[in-house]
Amino acid sequence: MPALRLTALLASLVVATSLAAQAPAKRLALADYLEWEDVADPQLSPDGRHVVYTRRWVDKLNDRWEASLWIMNADGSRNRFLVNGSSPKWSPDGTRLAYLAKGEPTGTQLFVRWMDAEGGTTQLTRVTESPADLEWSPDGKSLAFRMLVVSKEKWDIGMPAAPKGAKWTEAPRVVTRFRYRLDRQGYVDDGYRHLFVVPADGGTPRQLTSGDFEHGPARWSPDGRRLVFGALRDPDADYKYNESEVYAVDVTSGEVKQLTTRKGPDGNPVVSPDGRLIAYTGFDWTDDTWRDATLYVMNADGSSPRALTASLDRSPMQLEWAADGSGIYFTVDDKGSRNLWFAPLRGEPRAVTSGTHMLSVTDIRGATAVGLQSTFQAPTDVVTFALRTPGTIRRLTSVNEDVLAGRTLGAVEELWVKSVDDFRIQGWIVKPPDFDPRRKYPMMLVIHGGPHAMYNVGFNFGWQEHAANGYVVLYTNPRGSTGYGSAFGNAIKHAYPSKDYDDLMVAVDSVLARGYVDPKKMFVYGCSGGGVLTSWIVGHTDRFAAASANCPVTNWLSFAGTTDINLWGYNRFPNPPWEDPSLYLKLSPLMYVGNVKTPTMLMTGVLDLRTPISQTEEYYQALKYRKVPTAMVRFNEEYHGTSSKPSNFMRTQLYLRSWFERYTPKEAVAEAP
Repeated sequence: MPALRLTALLASLVVATSLAAQAPAKRLALADYLEWEDVADPQLSPDGRHVVYTRRWVDKLNDRWEASLWIMNADGSRNRFLVNGSSPKWSPDGTRLAYLAKGEPTGTQLFVRWMDAEGGTTQLTRVTESPADLEWSPDGKSLAFRMLVVSKEKWDIGMPAAPKGAKWTEAPRVVTRFRYRLDRQGYVDDGYRHLFVVPADGGTPRQLTSGDFEHGPARWSPDGRRLVFGALRDPDADYKYNESEVYAVDVTSGEVKQLTTRKGPDGNPVVSPDGRLIAYTGFDWTDDTWRDATLYVMNADGSSPRALTASLDRSPMQLEWAADGSGIYFTVDDKGSRNLWFAPLRGEPRAVTSGTHMLSVTDIRGATAVGLQSTFQAPTDVVTFALRTPGTIRRLTSVNEDVLAGRTLGAVEELWVKSVDDFRIQGWIVKPPDFDPRRKYPMMLVIHGGPHAMYNVGFNFGWQEHAANGYVVLYTNPRGSTGYGSAFGNAIKHAYPSKDYDDLMVAVDSVLARGYVDPKKMFVYGCSGGGVLTSWIVGHTDRFAAASANCPVTNWLSFAGTTDINLWGYNRFPNPPWEDPSLYLKLSPLMYVGNVKTPTMLMTGVLDLRTPISQTEEYYQALKYRKVPTAMVRFNEEYHGTSSKPSNFMRTQLYLRSWFERYTPKEAVAEAP
């Protein structure tokens, strides 16, 4: 090849490579959410050959999530649709699958499908309320479940009979219970949840428990004679804070026996394979706002309880006995990640898996585990691994691979900062695709709720979509967060939201020091506890260009009497507000609204019972009175939060950016990404 032609060819290749390097990445789009899928609750068949799991997708026409069951071989092959429904449970012999689905006459019902070639399906229940928490009996002849039993109070006031054809106003609802409503459920004063059993080949469900008490999900004893469960069968249960016990009910007689007696919360019982021991979680009563639970075992009759994880200082979740009864597997949240642990009956607990991921093990059969895994840039999928080689985790599904194909996601960087009082605070930074450290980007500080909760290292569509629109996203776990031990979680006792505010500001300063965030283009938002902190922040600093306090608590005085968690509302501080309102006032963001200059939007579901919309209205009215730029966005068909409906999730994203863009200083507007 002549030298001239070779030089020209090389030059063209250099230009093409340069242009390719400069080509903007294909980014995640909000419309991609309509194609998004989710997976949950994978279950291994008893012979270990198959996995059934719940797969959810967006019903675009009806604006809701729908669910179906899929089945695949244990190696991920032959992944295919099975039946519409959720909450799958294999029968002990693997011949049948119990699940929940829409049925007759209405609502959710219990079904069983035969797992042979014919695939016959039977609807087992035809009840007026929704069954939940299915559990097969060890012999496969019956199923236990939990269901509301309606018991409305009757109050005869001698009302005259209505004339024929009269259209009188509906009678009032008479409320007499202390806790009478619950977020996402509405009124719950018309009954209590009880335990039932129903024959696996069809028949009438039989109620096992009775009384005006709430009963938790149940697990069978290996001999099939008893069910163990958590509850508080006490006439004053609604008034007892941080209190519950473990019970057993005889399946034949319905006799209930209390197995734990200490003051403090005990629950989540699971019986050992030989039936001799019961594992459960709990802790001694305390007025601390956070205390990590401990894993215990006791004899089947409730005697000789002893702690297995006293040295761990993390809360065990998703308990599962080893097949040989040598100990209990459980998952642990720690510093933003989740992994599987094992507590032997003798010896110290140990981590089984490790890694920066959210790994939730949902089923263990022999030496094989199946569960869900998510990382910064990998949405939740079904995974499996051998307990003997836990370092090799195999992904079985890729339900969003088609949506993310060709998309460039924002890189995520871990952040640790030293805050006041020598607290070390963990956080993460999501950077826009094609990130250039020489540019100045707008930044969103995102604050989690709870306040006892944990932001984690799993995939987050909302933050990635914000990053795709050119924002740096900062999210942290300030003191009060879980996953860092009891002392860290309780560090906001009688001080929330003042102490975690310090941690958030230190994290913001750390990111600003890196040089790629424009201090004139910083924004802040959060929901629930994050809404509390957002409204607190704007009352204590003007450093943010705009804010959105979503589903907030702004007045602890009025919150205590209007929230569905009213017992928590009255126990947040040492005394009820009528005895000493000082802390209720001192720590209410509403008391600092006179300092607010930051344009502050509020977004709340109109059905919210956790942080009722009246909390939003109080703050909105105060801001309007002071002529601070504000807007109140009232989300229809939403309880706590603003994103359960697919359309409302998209609206939440767009309202946030629209509000922030409205108050971005004109001289600080950057080039479009």
